[in-house]
Amino acid sequence: IPMAGLGSRLRPLTWSRPKPLLSLAGATVLDHLLAMFKTYPDQDALEYVFIMSPGQESVIKSFMQKHHPDKTVNYVEQRTMRGQSDALWQARGFMDGPILSIFSDTLIDSNFSNLPNETADAVAWVKPVPDPRRFGVVEIDSTGFVTRLIEKPNEMQNNLAVVGCYYFKEGKELTKAIKEQMARNIALKGEYFLVDALNILLEDGVKMRIEQVNTWLDAGTSEALLDTNRYLLEHGRDNIRDGLILEDSVVIPPVYIHPEARVTNSIIGPFSSIGANCVVQNSSIRDSILSPGAHVSN
Repeated sequence: IPMAGLGSRLRPLTWSRPKPLLSLAGATVLDHLLAMFKTYPDQDALEYVFIMSPGQESVIKSFMQKHHPDKTVNYVEQRTMRGQSDALWQARGFMDGPILSIFSDTLIDSNFSNLPNETADAVAWVKPVPDPRRFGVVEIDSTGFVTRLIEKPNEMQNNLAVVGCYYFKEGKELTKAIKEQMARNIALKGEYFLVDALNILLEDGVKMRIEQVNTWLDAGTSEALLDTNRYLLEHGRDNIRDGLILEDSVVIPPVYIHPEARVTNSIIGPFSSIGANCVVQNSSIRDSILSPGAHVSN
């Protein structure tokens, strides 16, 4: 899971915490990301590799030990921001055998239960989009296998956008392709993009199929974070627990209010997520995320 980067599109939120630990529908972005893997049948076999910027490890490690102590996690540092392929290259020591690679701000509704029985060499998760020109897309042949990936195509007819989640039956094949990409210096503005490494894999005869998803949520900008918060609250994260202190207030669902929040003389919702130890007084909060400890008055 590459999660390095400054999170500059999410400032000022990311001045004080890494992007994966931003609040989202009663949890963090990282919590929601990890929840996606619960469909994998052998949970004990899962090993996570977090690729981080310098200085991120201590806070993310502390979070994982507190909230996900059962998970096996390895931490790798990407000292220089040289793109997606370079991030995975830093983790090459762990890329042996079957691997999943997914970007840390990508949330999808996929079922990984059949991955141990996968027959293709690789899988790319995709979603049809109305305008593919902003995305990377896959080109497929008559048998449904991927022939190449195109970054930000000019044409509209090829609309299967890659969502940032990939499976490889043998991770070493990917690292070999990244090594070749770097040797050829296939980069854009000093960054090595994963799409180019994948095209080298396809050149070498790797069989990659696609898996379509209906839901693809993004947590990479403030606007996207709020959109994703809305979606998650609307689809089952409506949560007001016993013990909540709610005085002279009105709640308009869907909302999430942490039991350790205190709400007085206020209107909460719709589409609001109120974190632990928040204090809300004489206020109206809608379509918003209040991170843990936030105080809002009047």
